Amino acid sequence: MNRSEGRTKDDPATRRRFVASLSMTVAAAAASGAQPAKPGKREAMLGLKNGPGPGYVPAAFFLHFDEPFRLGKPAVEKHLEYYRATGMDFVKIQYERTFPPKPEIRTPADWRSMPTYGVEFYAPQLEAVEGLVKAAGHEALVLVTLYSPFMCAGHTVGRPVLVKHIEEDGEAVRAGLEAVTDSLLGFVRGCRQLGVDGFYASTQGGEAGTFRDPALFAKYVKPYDLRVMKELDATFRFNILHVCDYEAPYADLAPFVEYPGHVVSCPSHFTTGEVGLRELARRFNRPIMGGMDRKGVIGTGTDEEIRQAATEALQAATDRFVLGADCTVPSNARWEGLRTAIATAHGFRRS
Repeated sequence: MNRSEGRTKDDPATRRRFVASLSMTVAAAAASGAQPAKPGKREAMLGLKNGPGPGYVPAAFFLHFDEPFRLGKPAVEKHLEYYRATGMDFVKIQYERTFPPKPEIRTPADWRSMPTYGVEFYAPQLEAVEGLVKAAGHEALVLVTLYSPFMCAGHTVGRPVLVKHIEEDGEAVRAGLEAVTDSLLGFVRGCRQLGVDGFYASTQGGEAGTFRDPALFAKYVKPYDLRVMKELDATFRFNILHVCDYEAPYADLAPFVEYPGHVVSCPSHFTTGEVGLRELARRFNRPIMGGMDRKGVIGTGTDEEIRQAATEALQAATDRFVLGADCTVPSNARWEGLRTAIATAHGFRRS
């Protein structure tokens, strides 16, 4: 390869020519009175990080695919089919590499035997990540779902057993939580090498009634959440914090306000009542993703019912907002209905 073939826009001379050409293009457009084009999907989502937003409302919904389409090449094909069919604004890769059960962990002290899983354990998931980055990363952000250390430890022994062990001897359980966290960070770093843009990072364990003493969440769950999420925040360009109420509702979101994340996906239904989208955005001081109940019309309604519910959510939200559900929608939800909700967001204009 000769010198001219090896130059890129990072070469100083090439960069100067690129900037000069871009300036001329912008000036010509301004002189002609042309309106700026609608931003692409990548620019739209990144525009939520700062400033007034992308100029339209992005939207996305997620569901789990059937077992044959969860890992490897079949997952790539099914995710792409779904992304194209719904018109959503980013690619969100479902996390399907759950930790295997460890029935030998019977007491808090047994957590010392918890293994750290290497990159080979994640190979089928990473194959899906690599394929989707290559196929769609040029047009949309590619975000990978990430379960929290508490969630993965729960898969290992069952959530009730994990909670019981933390309540009996949380200090002994720390050894296992450290191993789980190290495993997840290995997966995160593997994804980074493949070029993902960020993560949809879930947290559980802070729901109302999980622990008899809520202080145990702050002592034995939150530190491991933050260890993972702070690395995501320092390394990736765009992350979504997901406060997951799949297991149970929350009494309060205050423990999560300091969690990193450029956008926050969280419930609006609490044990103490309903909190509006604008109030959630104020509390987190960030854009909110949500507005639609995963158990409501988004999964079962007609197109008109979905359109009406989406419009109500859009009207109740701030300008910097991503329309979505409060968690994963039912797997049998109609893709056409999800596309209707997304198209409603794209066409919404605040009166």
